[in-house]
Amino acid sequence: MRYGRQAVAVAAVMATLVWNAAAAADQSGQSKPTLTAALVASFVPFEMKKKGDDRITGFDVDILKNVAKRAGFDYRVRSLDFKGIIPALQTGSADIALAGISITQEREKVIDFSDSYYLSGLKLLVRDGDSSIQKLADLAGHTVATKIGSTSYEYLQSHLDDRAKIKPYPNSSSMYLALMSGSVDAVFYDAPNVAYFARTKGKGKVHMVGKLRAGQPYGIAFPQGSKWVEPVNKALAAMRQDGTYARIYKKWFDKEPPKQQTASE
Repeated sequence: MRYGRQAVAVAAVMATLVWNAAAAADQSGQSKPTLTAALVASFVPFEMKKKGDDRITGFDVDILKNVAKRAGFDYRVRSLDFKGIIPALQTGSADIALAGISITQEREKVIDFSDSYYLSGLKLLVRDGDSSIQKLADLAGHTVATKIGSTSYEYLQSHLDDRAKIKPYPNSSSMYLALMSGSVDAVFYDAPNVAYFARTKGKGKVHMVGKLRAGQPYGIAFPQGSKWVEPVNKALAAMRQDGTYARIYKKWFDKEPPKQQTASE
C-alpha cells in the first residue's frame, strides 16, 4: 500500500509538472505577437520567389527570420509592390518592412528605421555591344528605366532633369525586360539587384558601366513610434557580433560583408 501511495504521489507531481510546462508554453505562444511583414517578391537576391513556389526567399527573408526570433515576435508575410510599402506602414496594414528600403531624410519624416543592415548604391546597366553609354551624363537623349518610388528614380530626376527620358516601372523584372527588348537604352537601379541580374539572367546580354552612385544604407522600416525599433536594433547587433549576419551575407552574395557592414552605420 505504501508503495502504491508513493507511485500515485509521484504520478501526481509529474502530471502537475507536465501541465505547468504545457500552460507555460501556451502562455508564451499567446504572448508572442504576430507582426505583418511587408516584402517585395521581385527584388533579387533580397526577396524572390522560385518558379512553382509561392514562398519568398532571399537575404531579407533570412535577416527577418533571425531578427524575429531574437526580438521576440512571429510574423506573417504580405507581398507588395515597392510603392505600396510606405503607405502600408503609415496606415498600419504593415508592422515591419524589408525591401531594400534606403534610409533617407524624406522617408524618416513619415516612418521609422532600424540601424542599417546593408550598404548599397546605384548603378547603370546597358546592353552588351552598346558603347554609347559609359556614365550617367551619357544618358542625355536616351531613355533610362528605373523603379517607381525608388531613390534611383529621385536621383535621376535631380541629376538629369529633362536631358533624358526617365521611364519608371512597377518592378525590376519589367525594367530589365524592357532593356533587353530594346524598349529602353539603360537601367539605373540599386547596385546589388543590378549586379545579380547581370550575372544570372542577363549574363552575356548586359553589363554594368560607370561608377557607383549615392552610397545608400538599407534599413528595416516601421510605422512611426513603433516599439519594435529598439529590439530589432539589438537583434541586428547580436547577429553581427556572433557571426550570423556574415553567414547570411555570404550565403546570398558569395563573399564576406565589407567591414563597414559589420557594425552599425
